Amino acid sequence: MPVKSKIIISIICIFIGFTIALQFNTASKSNQRETKDMWEVRAQIQDEQKQQQQLYQQISDLEQTLQEYQQKSEQEQISSLKKSIKQLKIQAGLAERTSKGIELTIEPVFVDSPTGSEYPMISPELLNQLVNELNTYGAKDIAIEKERIVSTSPIRYVNGETYVNNHALPDLPITISVLTDSPQRLIDYMEVSDFRDNIAIENMSLTMSKKAEMTLPAYQGNIDFDSVKVNEETGED
Repeated sequence: MPVKSKIIISIICIFIGFTIALQFNTASKSNQRETKDMWEVRAQIQDEQKQQQQLYQQISDLEQTLQEYQQKSEQEQISSLKKSIKQLKIQAGLAERTSKGIELTIEPVFVDSPTGSEYPMISPELLNQLVNELNTYGAKDIAIEKERIVSTSPIRYVNGETYVNNHALPDLPITISVLTDSPQRLIDYMEVSDFRDNIAIENMSLTMSKKAEMTLPAYQGNIDFDSVKVNEETGED
């Protein structure tokens, strides 16, 4: 066989081998992506099922409470109502709450620079990110520098300063107190959170420590009850 033919056959074989390898690699990546997508869908379904079970349990508890309430005398109903109001105030952040938790401290980090280093300040965007991540990872109650965070708590800029519940935060360092059923688990989550990386860019650091017992103050602001309506037929909220 002429040398020229051998070269052509060799080039064709190399091309075919490269094409097969490329197809195999593409199929492998596609399978990996499909497997990853499948696991993500399964994880989402499990989360939804968990939330559904929690809702079912809450409905069952409320039905049982209502049944017990209806069977009580008028005096017992008043006592039960006061107890429920007290519990609701605790859950809404309108009363002190004591439990185990973690304490987070955000401190400035000064970097050597010929022009000097500007004193860092925590922004409302970063604080909102922190609160969202803490709630996602299992926080029950949060207080930022003794300011209790509730569902209506504003965190925003006012005249170049960061305000929480209409009160200006002091200069760094600042302390965030968090109540949680699983302090170590929450710390483990926050160790690898995006928040740590984001504040590092702004020359700040985060330290965390577990607390066997912490007491968070009650929310001191005013709650807007304008959205609460009374049923004129039954007199109920």
